[in-house]
Amino acid sequence: MITRRTFSKLLGATVIGTSTGLASMAASAAAGSSLERIKASGVLRIGAIPDGAPYYQKSLTGGPWRGFYIDICQQLADDLGIRLSIVETTWGNSVLDLQTQKSDVFFGLNPTPERQKVIDFSGPVFKNSFTFIARKSVTAKSWDDFNNADMRIGVDAGSSHDSAVTRLAPNATVSRLKTASDATAALQSGRVDAQCLVMVLALALRAKNPAIGELIVPTPVSFTTSNAGFRREEDTSWRDFVDNWITAHRDNGFIKATIMRNMELVGVTQKDFPSGFEI
Repeated sequence: MITRRTFSKLLGATVIGTSTGLASMAASAAAGSSLERIKASGVLRIGAIPDGAPYYQKSLTGGPWRGFYIDICQQLADDLGIRLSIVETTWGNSVLDLQTQKSDVFFGLNPTPERQKVIDFSGPVFKNSFTFIARKSVTAKSWDDFNNADMRIGVDAGSSHDSAVTRLAPNATVSRLKTASDATAALQSGRVDAQCLVMVLALALRAKNPAIGELIVPTPVSFTTSNAGFRREEDTSWRDFVDNWITAHRDNGFIKATIMRNMELVGVTQKDFPSGFEI
């Protein structure tokens, strides 16, 4: 973990300005810096998805939130020495929440070109390969195999899954549905032959319903990343701090261990990941 001493050094490097950190921090506060607002309030506000396991999961009985991004954000708050506040949101509203200052950071966004036009991003928290959950009759192994008009693929419209299929299997017959659950329903009913999902979500789906289909990691393997998103502002001290924090905790193994531990929420263990796959 990042110690208090390391955190202080990291904060000093992030706020950068002058040799007198306090003067620089005060100037940032006057300018409305997110980092200084967070420190002044003593609260870190994050967006979280109630039914977003294993990323986020809200207890139906009033218990604490769970999920690997909850644990990661709690550690971030602990390192800052402040309280974590969870703002309930949806994947679709998460960007707007950042823009309207309802949340200070949202973990779990892929930096698509459209999103990059309106908010800022950290570097990758972890990488996640695109996969298919396919009917047992599907013999496709590569993206080229999936790239034909006879292949019916279900995706949640506007998602990274949609972007991947559009880019890598443009000739497929694609059903763009409202949510990932809708695409899963289409797979179950036989209206599509395969559903595109990132690895973490595909493993969770199969753990919940092993009969749903086979896991296929099409070659060549195509990765996306899961990143933290931030409100765009002139003072980038908050984004820069979290980016450095993520790098440190990725390098020390905390992020991978936290993800793997929380995958058990959806019945997935490390042995369920394909051989050679790295977070």
